[in-house]
Amino acid sequence: MPDFVQSKNGKWLNRHLIFIKAGLIMLVTGLSACAPVTQNSALVYPIDTQALKLKNLSSFDVYVEGSSTHAIFAAETEIPKKPFIGYIKSEDGGAHWTQPTEIGHFSERTVESAAGNEVQIAGSGENLLAIWQVSGELPGMGPLLSMYSLDGGQNWQLGKNPTGSDIDQSHPELLADQHGRFHLVWLDDRDENGYQGIRYARTHDAGQRWELAQTVDDSTCSCCWNRLMLGLDGQLNALYRNMEPRDMALTQSGDAGASWHKASTVGEFNWVFDGCPHNGGALAQSSQILHSLVWTGAENKAGLYYLRSADNGQTWSTPQIMGNGSLAFHSDIAALDDSHVIAIWDVRGAEGSTVMISESLDNGKQWSTARLISTPGSSATFPRIVATTNGFLAMWVEQKPGEFKRWVSKLFK
Repeated sequence: MPDFVQSKNGKWLNRHLIFIKAGLIMLVTGLSACAPVTQNSALVYPIDTQALKLKNLSSFDVYVEGSSTHAIFAAETEIPKKPFIGYIKSEDGGAHWTQPTEIGHFSERTVESAAGNEVQIAGSGENLLAIWQVSGELPGMGPLLSMYSLDGGQNWQLGKNPTGSDIDQSHPELLADQHGRFHLVWLDDRDENGYQGIRYARTHDAGQRWELAQTVDDSTCSCCWNRLMLGLDGQLNALYRNMEPRDMALTQSGDAGASWHKASTVGEFNWVFDGCPHNGGALAQSSQILHSLVWTGAENKAGLYYLRSADNGQTWSTPQIMGNGSLAFHSDIAALDDSHVIAIWDVRGAEGSTVMISESLDNGKQWSTARLISTPGSSATFPRIVATTNGFLAMWVEQKPGEFKRWVSKLFK
């Protein structure tokens, strides 16, 4: 996690001072002391970076479709901004993975996607779509690139940019619905007004052609990731960080992306901040309950919070602090059924970052005491968690002293 955040006027602010000023250290209330029921497995390394002659893992994404778990990753090579981008697949919930199929070499442009602005993958049957950001005219910026496969990931071809424009497009989020359509949201400043907006487009043919390119909200935070979730009835849910205040907003589409409406604010902290925390939210659903994790830097409230909604995101429960009063930051959440939910996050400590989880056995009403799942003595960041047919699959980036950053996963059955 970066030690500094950047305000709109270009000044860099020390993140730790923000935490201290906001009074992050607080008592944790409402957490259950119930013992965890999920069983830990050993750590799994989805790729062999040494055999592939790769350096630091810089970005990854994971996507579950039925019994298949798809994943994409970017890892540094000897050439700056020309990472190895590979696709892998698991049919047993992440216990074993196929050998990587390289897909990044199809692009002549260098790559801007990195942690927090991740490469993306989604699948629908034999059709797969991958998205990442490539370099444009300005340093650190550039448009989105799409790659598609129509044979389950064996062969890949270059797709279209969702808008056909070379404007800066970042922080994409991708999913596929039950009809085989792929839906994409991202941030761009097409109006050139100095701040980003959240945009949307969809494709019926895995990225060969795009349609319905439109603005969902023309004023958002500029550097926080977005989350897309498909509801049980096919409704699209997009969670993103608003501009004023800097709280998380939920917008929904009931007509497959043709139109959107803002449903609610997820955690009304009224955080006024002229800058970007580089931290999005998390969203999951079990039966009729929506689960969310959001982070705020609001004074005297700063921290990571869990909220649940029983009315399709129109209203939310009282925010519940997570992380035992620690510096919990990047997070994700997944629901396996109407009982089992797991929240995951990284924590900044004196010796680096660690990854923690907390479990709920009653659909988010109570939570277990947080426990460490990353390797002690290593720095672990940017965790993700998904529900598979074999249980929960957690993934994160981990670095031991003197070694490269590696992609690590753990199964919870």
